[in-house]
Amino acid sequence: MLESARKIVDSPQAVTSKKIRKIIIEESKRANVGHIGSALSVADIIAVLFEHELRLPGTDDPDRDRFILSKGHAALALYAALHLKAILPLDQLQTYCCDGSLLGVHPEHQLDGIDFSTGSLGHGLAFGAGVALAASLGGRAYRAFVLVSDAECNEGSLWETIMFAAHHKLANLVAIVDNNGQQALGKTKDVIDLHPLGEKWRTFGWRVHEVDGHDPVELRDTLARLETSNGPPNVVVANTVCGKGVSFMEGKVEWHYLPLSDDQYTQALREQEASEL
Repeated sequence: MLESARKIVDSPQAVTSKKIRKIIIEESKRANVGHIGSALSVADIIAVLFEHELRLPGTDDPDRDRFILSKGHAALALYAALHLKAILPLDQLQTYCCDGSLLGVHPEHQLDGIDFSTGSLGHGLAFGAGVALAASLGGRAYRAFVLVSDAECNEGSLWETIMFAAHHKLANLVAIVDNNGQQALGKTKDVIDLHPLGEKWRTFGWRVHEVDGHDPVELRDTLARLETSNGPPNVVVANTVCGKGVSFMEGKVEWHYLPLSDDQYTQALREQEASEL
């Protein structure tokens, strides 16, 4: 057990996710904005994608994999990853939510490394399906990875895309569900209960993989094993905790939107520096 935990802590993805969390805390405090819990929730997922799985991210290469952050309100985690990959300069990162900056709460496609502007929930998977279909029709090898929230699974447009992708056997489309169990106004199960979520995707014809969304090694290995050349599309249901890594945020709905006070900022940074994951 201890050896397994040490492998997680020492993995490049775990190191990257810790750096992403630190940037999220620092930049959200500087900008005095919320959506901190949502960004912390996906830090490990984005770390694994950018550290290990995405091919040629941030380039103009036509065969680069496309990453679409459908839950656009977690954009600060994406900006952090782009910065750590030397795609987004530090001076630009530090304009997050400043007047005139392209770095808003939701990502803009004018930025290097971002192919689609997102934020209208339920639409990102449709972008990904279009990307995957274009690759398939053009005989290209690139893939589309789409990170959606569990609350987006309340959206009818998402299920239309799920049916479309299964019908066209878009194996090169990978959806990752940030299954943290909460949304802006309450627990997901109390708004629209979709449990068991994976079974619903499976019923619609997708290959389903369920993982601990805060275990970088399990995430990495699961993504590496996906069949993305033939057959139905894949969905990875990543079970996560909103506000992961900051004790007073974890599982608290209000951290969907609250900014940090000075004392909370100090505590959050202290916990990050002391944490192993």
